[in-house]
Amino acid sequence: MADPARAARLAQRIKVIVAEALRRRVKDERAELITVTDARVTNDLQHSTVYYTVMAPDEESRAGAEAVLAANQGTLRYELGRQLNIRLTPTLEFVADEIPESAAHMEDLLRKAREQDEQVAALRKDAQPASEEKPYRWQVEEEPAEDAPAQDAASQDAPAQDGDADASSATDR
Repeated sequence: MADPARAARLAQRIKVIVAEALRRRVKDERAELITVTDARVTNDLQHSTVYYTVMAPDEESRAGAEAVLAANQGTLRYELGRQLNIRLTPTLEFVADEIPESAAHMEDLLRKAREQDEQVAALRKDAQPASEEKPYRWQVEEEPAEDAPAQDAASQDAPAQDGDADASSATDR
């Protein structure tokens, strides 16, 4: 097992080498649309996954870019082995990166939410309450009259016990 920091450095180096090799070594017009976004290497440094995006709107161009990567996988691995100073050249696996599409979808959802918020704000601007000023405030019940029941009067005349000492002193104040 290699150090995770070493694996991360190697992944960044692989990303740069593959991008440069796509630009210089691969003689195919479809390779110009490929952008290498990330690379990951296992901790044993024997397998690497390269993430890429294709800057093309149609599915046909994306399939063509995938075919270019599959056809030139050996050439790209050869360039890795030539430029890296490690004992074993890692295998390459190419995975289409879905982050740009997900980000575009999230931006679209946020735009729709903003539009709906603006519509609600426009409706709220001239709206009037449906009922009185404070519709959720209940009327306060009236407090009991000063004429307390006989039980309360009897409890005030009774002598204070140990637990009632604090209560009687509170009523005397």
